[in-house]
Amino acid sequence: MREPALTGRDGLLETARDAVAAHRAVLFHGPAGIGRSGLLDALVRQLPPAAHVLRCAPASEDQALPYAGLIDLLAQVPREVLDDLPPEPVTALRAALLRGREPSGGHSRLAVRVAVLEVLRRLAACGGVLLVVDDLQWLDGPSAAVLAFVMRRLDGADVRMAATERVPDGEQPERLRCCPPDAVELPVPPLSTASVTRLLRAATGTDLPPPVLRAVQRTAAGNPLYALELGRAVLREGAPDSPDGPLPVPHRLRTRLLDRFRTLPEPVRRTLLVCAAAVRPTLTVLHAAGLTAAAAQLAAAERLGLAGTDSSGAVRFRHPVIRAAVYADATAHARREAHAVLAAAVTEPVEQARHLALAHPLEDAATAATLLAAAASARRRGAPGAAAELAVLAARRTPSGRPAEQAERWLAAADYACDAGQRAEADRAARIVLAGSDSPRQRVRARLILLRNAGQALEGTGSLIEDGLRDAAQDPALQARLYHWAALRGLLCGELTQAARYAERAAAAGDGAARAASLTTLARIRSLAGRPAEADAALAAALTLVGGADGGPESWALVRMRAVLALDSDRVAEAHAAITELLRGSEGLAGVEDRLAALVALTRVQVRSGDCRRALRTAARCTGLLTESGVESAPALYAAALAATAGGTPQEAHRLAERAVRASEADGDQLFLLRALAVLGQAALLTGDTHGAAAAVEALRRAKRIGAAMSAADPPLLQWHGDLAEALVMLGETDAAGSVIQEAYRLAVDPPGSVFAALERAEGLREAALGRAKEGAARLRRSADRLRELPLPLELVRTLIALGAVERRGRHRGAARAALTEALETARGCGAAPLQARAAEELARLDAVERGGGPELTATEARIAELVGGGATNREVAAELFISVKTVEGTLSRVYRKFGVRSRTALAHAMAVGARGGEVITRKLASPPRELGSRTVDIPG
Repeated sequence: MREPALTGRDGLLETARDAVAAHRAVLFHGPAGIGRSGLLDALVRQLPPAAHVLRCAPASEDQALPYAGLIDLLAQVPREVLDDLPPEPVTALRAALLRGREPSGGHSRLAVRVAVLEVLRRLAACGGVLLVVDDLQWLDGPSAAVLAFVMRRLDGADVRMAATERVPDGEQPERLRCCPPDAVELPVPPLSTASVTRLLRAATGTDLPPPVLRAVQRTAAGNPLYALELGRAVLREGAPDSPDGPLPVPHRLRTRLLDRFRTLPEPVRRTLLVCAAAVRPTLTVLHAAGLTAAAAQLAAAERLGLAGTDSSGAVRFRHPVIRAAVYADATAHARREAHAVLAAAVTEPVEQARHLALAHPLEDAATAATLLAAAASARRRGAPGAAAELAVLAARRTPSGRPAEQAERWLAAADYACDAGQRAEADRAARIVLAGSDSPRQRVRARLILLRNAGQALEGTGSLIEDGLRDAAQDPALQARLYHWAALRGLLCGELTQAARYAERAAAAGDGAARAASLTTLARIRSLAGRPAEADAALAAALTLVGGADGGPESWALVRMRAVLALDSDRVAEAHAAITELLRGSEGLAGVEDRLAALVALTRVQVRSGDCRRALRTAARCTGLLTESGVESAPALYAAALAATAGGTPQEAHRLAERAVRASEADGDQLFLLRALAVLGQAALLTGDTHGAAAAVEALRRAKRIGAAMSAADPPLLQWHGDLAEALVMLGETDAAGSVIQEAYRLAVDPPGSVFAALERAEGLREAALGRAKEGAARLRRSADRLRELPLPLELVRTLIALGAVERRGRHRGAARAALTEALETARGCGAAPLQARAAEELARLDAVERGGGPELTATEARIAELVGGGATNREVAAELFISVKTVEGTLSRVYRKFGVRSRTALAHAMAVGARGGEVITRKLASPPRELGSRTVDIPG
């Protein structure tokens, strides 16, 4: 397993190895704790071995000891090497090494340097020397002078050097003169966020909660030592009360960081503590807090490299961990005083309330009320995370003799945390109410927050709903909200009939907003079941209840659903306008789940409209929304996979789709499992080979089974039937493909044009695979015409690629070139990288065929011909390509006819002759086929 200290340093180590190989020396430099020593040790282990390794690692106290570093370096030099030196140099060197009188005067010091130079030359001649010096900054002056003298005079001697020097952030090393003249300087940069996460996991054996991990990353700022110290302190002492609360800084780290801080006068230390406690410390804030000498005091801190001010008057600590250490090192009383003066100095209500709470940690009704008002203000301004923190403080400051008020404040905290995507915090606050409140109504509201907080993972929430309905027995409005959640749970679990009953019951019992939400869910259920007219009617009724599409938060889900239904009906422009306006209108106000749902819908719209580059950016926003919560979100992963199929790579799309499948399975979410499996199948199809087709069939057949179990028949599902049929055709399973197409037509109830276009594309490919190329090309042209009218550019490109391949195999090369050129240009304009590559590949095959004139094979025929030509049996070919033996036999018969042969031996000969003549018979494979055997069996052609 990789050492924790080397996490994220592979590239830097490789650069260092290359530097030593080319220039014979390297110097790592960077601030304390950045990992220089670990890199040095790893580099020494990875360098080619040297006969003589001379090391020293001086400490700060060694600076005052003359020649201490030289003593360490030469400790391993054989005595006979020293004894063989000329008399005067050896006498001076013995004195320097404390084996005689200390050298004095310039002549003796020169003799020491000449002696060391001669020692290194002699060792270099006997197998090479590697000098290793860790922490050059602590090397005593005489030893440093010796190294500086020697390194300039080694010429071509086989002496390599690896060293480190501690250098403050942004500054240059001062001991470079101790290295060879052409030594390579390598600054050691901060670790990336991902590397810090891996480092902490490797070192502690556990994953910190996401909010704590973010705080550690923010405070450590990429410094591995600081990250490890902070992470271990959290595991020992516990996490802060709020996501933005101060981290515990261990005493050992505080001692290391604050040695200079503790030498400052008390007024300066107090000013720095106020800066550490402030959210945005500035000279203006400090003056308002009564610290009129702050500028001069900060100048003293700046001279010690602790903190300073910039041109705008903002106070900047040299490193975030210094700020955390200053705060942690203060007494509780001193921290409260700092917050008290800040509460009087700042004017921003939320910040003021936070300081007030931290200045008065005891229960107080007035303080609690102020905090709750500030929390509401923060939420209105689009800061749900800050609102949640303030509401938690309000709950804790509420007198224990007012349990109902306290529960209300915990509910507010849970609600705000849920909006912010802080799932752990929301769960904790809601369960405090659930466990401690005597009010059935408050307990129901806590359960409603827990249901919302579950995201897509509603499968295991049945008891929350059932218990909530018992507590809400006398409250029809709360019952309606619970029935709505039961409908949502049924929808995600694939129980559409039951979900519809719950949605209707919720709509009948609820008030205006609750009824509108239930009707919106009912519309989604009806649409999924293939009943678009009923879906439209439910949405129209919901719109009336909320007063139209501009009805505020109550209308957001409704507007999003209308956009999704418009998209499924091929009204892409309408869907795009609606989603874009929704995102603009809900900016800063919508919770994480609402915003995520809108961004997923926008990704779908952008993919359908061929805006692939924007789709990738929107999908990145989806995953970014939940990065801080650490939640593996099936919808976000689905959006990322879908965007990757359009504008990324098939490999990335496949990886993301597999993660989306796993996340959906973990949540018990059948709805997004369907979508994830569909995009997994689409990603596999992009490879254009039989292995991809086999993987696509596996994924899409599973999606088809789930859809059938749900009695689902919405347009996307019917389009996935077309993908499944295409994959089956690629495998030669034409009968199975025909059955899938016919089933899709039976399920279709007034489907949009894109469904017919997808099924026509699959039918056209099937006709061509059955030897009816003319009929197949005609169907593909009809599909392309439909898609041009809609317009759906990516679907059009897929159809044109299929048409070009069919026309090429039918030797209609002009028509093939026209279709493929249009496909290539359209894909390039959309940024559809995978389809652009497919179109370019088909054009290259067409060019090669025109040069060679060999027989035209489909992808499946080409692969089977290649395997059979290599000696594989039918059964071995079937196993390799995941198809039936019967399919192999039928396909091989067609290949024989195209080559004009009747046996495997003749086929192998014809392929070899064609290859020597430059004829293109099979397409280039990504990897060579594996050997399957050498037997040959003749099959009648």
